This record gives sequence, structure tokens and C-alpha cells, in this order.
Amino acid sequence: MLPHPAQQIVLQEYLQTVNERIARLERLVKELQHQVHRWRYYPVVKALQAMRGIRLIVAAGVIAELGAITKCGNSRARRLLIEGAHSYRYTANISEELQKRQEGLPKDIIDIGWKAQLRLCRRYQRLMQRGKHYNLVIAAIAREMIAYIWAIAKEVVLTPLDPRPHVKTFAGTCIAWTLI
Repeated sequence: MLPHPAQQIVLQEYLQTVNERIARLERLVKELQHQVHRWRYYPVVKALQAMRGIRLIVAAGVIAELGAITKCGNSRARRLLIEGAHSYRYTANISEELQKRQEGLPKDIIDIGWKAQLRLCRRYQRLMQRGKHYNLVIAAIAREMIAYIWAIAKEVVLTPLDPRPHVKTFAGTCIAWTLI
């Protein structure tokens, strides 16, 4: 309870706004999960989640922004990698959540994720001990993360798309269309 009634009203409004936004974001994440499961790159998205700091939104965002995995990027991909890089501040371990995300993944992919975690956690600690600025350290970790993402993506076998257009005929008219 706040000392002035007006302060309490403002606080209640803020809390209501935050709760509404959380509910909206939860709905958006559920929709994203539904759509990603139907996406051609879903195996890569799932595999990337073997890495610490990469959950569904970061994995799907990085793949969507980069298209195919390349070592070049853009501002959205950099932002996602920076977000993921923050998790390497802590010592290397396999949390319950990470273990669940790794279920059903090939051992090679899980091993790459663990190798990445060991290296990136250690690198974070070394750079901080050398007195480097926090933002510089996080950017360095994010740059290395993309190399591990690339390594994991190379391990995933995608179903090839049929390059031939599919043809439908309507009342003698041919309409060509391709599946995405």
C-alpha cells in the first residue's frame, strides 16, 4: 500500500498494463511455437536451442534473419545474439530447462552446445578479469556464438524443397505456384 491514494491508483494502472502485455506476449509466443513447428527450418531452430542462451525466439529470429546460416548478419540478428550472450555470465551447467530442450537431439549437436557453453563461459570470465568493458565482452561472446550456431546448423539435415513448380489447372487456365 502506497502512502497516497493517487500513487496507489497509478501503481494499479501500471500493474494492469504490465499484466495485459505479458498475456499478449504469451499468446504471441504460443502462436510462434505453432508456426515454427510447421516451418522448413524447424529442425535447425530446435537444434540451436541446445545452446545456452538460445531459446525459441532467439533461434527462430536468428534463422529468419539470416535465412540460411551465413557468417554475415544484420542488426536484428545481432540484437538476438547479444541477448543470448548475456547468459554466458554464469558458470557452465546444464539446467533442467536446457536438458528438456536438448531431449531428442543428436549427441553431436548436444556436444557442440556443451563445447560452446564451456568456451563462452570461460571466455566471458577471462575478458572480465582482464578489465574489458562489459558491452565489449558481451559483443565478443555474441560473435563467437554465431560460429557455434553455424556448426550446429551444419549438423542438421533439412528436407530439400522440390524446385519444380506445382501446376494447377482451373477451367483450362494454367496457374503455376510454388510451395514455400
